[in-house]
Amino acid sequence: MASTATWSVEIQLFEDGEDSAAKAVLVTGEGPNRHRSLTGTGRARRNPSDLEVPEIGEEVAAARALRDLAARLLGAASEDITDKEHHEVHLVR
Repeated sequence: MASTATWSVEIQLFEDGEDSAAKAVLVTGEGPNRHRSLTGTGRARRNPSDLEVPEIGEEVAAARALRDLAARLLGAASEDITDKEHHEVHLVR
């Protein structure tokens, strides 16, 4: 099967003491009517009594950002289908 589009996701991670945050940005291609950028965010907070392992906070924050991004992408697809079908559509999240 030939590839018709390439989408990219960039995850930015932010660390501040016991807090980790992530931003996942999806760019859905190039060309007219194809370019869309969506952003998902996620956070994680380390319990002060837990060991300090920044990678774990980053993993949790990134996973939550990707989950948020996926929900936003399904929402965008629902809106696109609604526009084409002229009735409200809700895709299962």
